[in-house]
Amino acid sequence: MERRVFLIATEESGDRLGANLMKVLRQRLGDAVRFEGVGGRAMAREGLETLFPIEELSIIGLAAVIRDLPKILGLIKETAIAVTEAAPDVLVIIDSPDFTHRVAKRVRAKDPKIPIVNYASPSVWAWRPGRARAMLKYIDHVLALLPFEPEAYRRLHGPPCTYVGHPLTEQLSSLRPNADEATRRAGSPPVLLVLPGSRRSEIRHHMAVFGQAVARLQEQGVGFELMLPTMPHLQEAVVDAVKGWPVQPQVVIGEQDKRAAFRIAHAALAKSGTVTLELALAGVPMVTAYRVGAIEAFILRRAIRVSSVILANLVIGREVIPEFLQEDCTPEKLSQALGEVLLDSALRREQLEAFATLDAIMSTGNQPPSVRAADIVLATMHKARRG
Repeated sequence: MERRVFLIATEESGDRLGANLMKVLRQRLGDAVRFEGVGGRAMAREGLETLFPIEELSIIGLAAVIRDLPKILGLIKETAIAVTEAAPDVLVIIDSPDFTHRVAKRVRAKDPKIPIVNYASPSVWAWRPGRARAMLKYIDHVLALLPFEPEAYRRLHGPPCTYVGHPLTEQLSSLRPNADEATRRAGSPPVLLVLPGSRRSEIRHHMAVFGQAVARLQEQGVGFELMLPTMPHLQEAVVDAVKGWPVQPQVVIGEQDKRAAFRIAHAALAKSGTVTLELALAGVPMVTAYRVGAIEAFILRRAIRVSSVILANLVIGREVIPEFLQEDCTPEKLSQALGEVLLDSALRREQLEAFATLDAIMSTGNQPPSVRAADIVLATMHKARRG
């Protein structure tokens, strides 16, 4: 009997998760599975015909969201109708909670028999904790990427949540140096990475202050080789922004070259986000920073309920990576902290010792995350059919 799986992913990271999940489900079900939904290029390669290009939801900034709100609401309605008309054996929503959860609520109201799995949890442990309890009404199971999330859902009385593993744990060979790269990592001058972000707004907020910070380092006589990894869609903006830097970085483009830079890096200056976990798994000590607009900062200050916004700190369970947010994100503070992680300091040693524990903390045994995720999706489907 054919199984119908409807998946919704509206960002590149979710698209990759969805594609890997589809691959395992096809291995398990063979020709007896049919995929429908919303996804990007990776999911398309696995056979998904998307309802609409996910680029239509690449909206950043409050003003842009308000301007495009009618379009967004229209796509939510269109997607929910498509799900209920397809009547799939399971709906898998992947990340992007502002979109996917609104679809899920509509689907549950229209057809409560369709089981719904949420792959990649919203950050209920960081802000808006009430979402966890609210999710009980329309989510049957949460697939967590971070090891501390199941306990957060239990504490907040949310739906069942299982840690399936972070996709980065399947990519360690591309993050960690071979013998030659390890020699370069330990060599002189040390390679310093600058990672201002993957969105245009992040480039706008971070490039000037990051440039001033590395300039101060140079003025203080600290030697380093500067590299700035970025993505093709940001290349023009980044190259334009570094023209005024007194220290010119080597700009490297694309995911493959970024990983190559990680493997030889001695230290990094990075904006907060998933990249901090990526650097920690690569064994690269870092200093982190984040700046947003005044309105967004006002909202976040009142919403965030964790002591650190650095993902690597949260996974490790203690604050080993310094973070400089908003008014603390200054050239003076960043350069001082960078000077420490570039040298054989107590801060650098503490970070390296903490990073060495990550493999055990994030372990999923011998099962890749996509396999663990597929097992739960299939179990949820079978439970719904029996019910």
